Amino acid sequence: MNSKQIKLPMIDDHQTAVCGLGEQAAVTFGDAAGANWVTGQLETVVGPIYQVSTELDYHDRAGSAKTRCGIGRMNYAIPPALYAIGKPDKTSPVLVSANYKLSFDLLRRELTGLDLWVLVIDTKGINVWCAAGKGQFGTAELARMVVCTRLPEIVSDRTLILPQLAAPGVSAHEARRQCGFKIVYGPVRAADIPAFLGADCKVEPSMRQTHFTLRDRLILAPVELVATIKPLIGLTAFFFLLNLMAMLFGRNPVSPNLLPGQTFSDLIPFLIAVLVGVVLVPALLPYIPGRALAWKGWVLGMFWALCFSLFAASNAGWLQSAAYFLIIPAITAFLGMNFTGATTYTSLSGVTKEMGIALPLIIVSASLGLITLITAYFV
Repeated sequence: MNSKQIKLPMIDDHQTAVCGLGEQAAVTFGDAAGANWVTGQLETVVGPIYQVSTELDYHDRAGSAKTRCGIGRMNYAIPPALYAIGKPDKTSPVLVSANYKLSFDLLRRELTGLDLWVLVIDTKGINVWCAAGKGQFGTAELARMVVCTRLPEIVSDRTLILPQLAAPGVSAHEARRQCGFKIVYGPVRAADIPAFLGADCKVEPSMRQTHFTLRDRLILAPVELVATIKPLIGLTAFFFLLNLMAMLFGRNPVSPNLLPGQTFSDLIPFLIAVLVGVVLVPALLPYIPGRALAWKGWVLGMFWALCFSLFAASNAGWLQSAAYFLIIPAITAFLGMNFTGATTYTSLSGVTKEMGIALPLIIVSASLGLITLITAYFV
């Protein structure tokens, strides 16, 4: 994707004020021209509209893999605009999506063989659910893009089909007042859209239900694993310095040639704690008692600390063992709590309440654990 501007059709003074585009009516989100997912242009009464492929190629899959690993995730976006799938006309349905490219890709790959419009609104590169919760997939932005793209001139049917997960951010009656389009909420999953359209936009009960399966939960793990790399590098440096200080001033000095090996050995329980928090907590989420994700993480962390202390560090002193029981559950609780924004297990108010209670406890536990661990190296 290059850095050109999207030149929008000529619009009147009222529309310019709504779009907030200024005199030249240009949106500097970059131009989709030359993007691998653009297959051509479709001429309309307001000018050419980019046609979009429904097939994902190597670039799309590579971008998805990078994003799921947390690499460039905050910049994985496409230009907000109106796009064409197939060869839609004035009577074709209009779907609305976020400009997070992963959301856009998941949508378009399910639309093979269909002729319709996709209105992509600016959510700052955030997915539908999160953007709706933050207000970025909202009524005002939806109405603004309808005006900016001159959608009323392109289609005759005044209906917009929104993702169901956009409902928290969009007021249907207010959107209709602002842009003149009726709002219809489609199914939760993009895979159900062809059946939904084929049934004259009637939603089966199963299409309204969202599931958080094992695959859904584990697909989030790579992002969290990548996010732990920098903290783990810092923890490695911490243990290296701690062993170095113990070698110089401690009562049980470490031999210089054993310093790297000892550092890695000290890291092992915490490395596994990260895997427990990032992989086991989401995998076992439905089976761990309790509802708060921080609590679920703490339970598994305490179990791992107990196992490590009994079977791998049975010769450790009581201070070091106490440090394990303070630090390891704090790590797994924090990592488990990271999943609150991506699950169906809690609500926004529940997340706020959980963080308000759990975060101070995690900080206190980890701080006491570090103090205890440092003391154990010199006593």
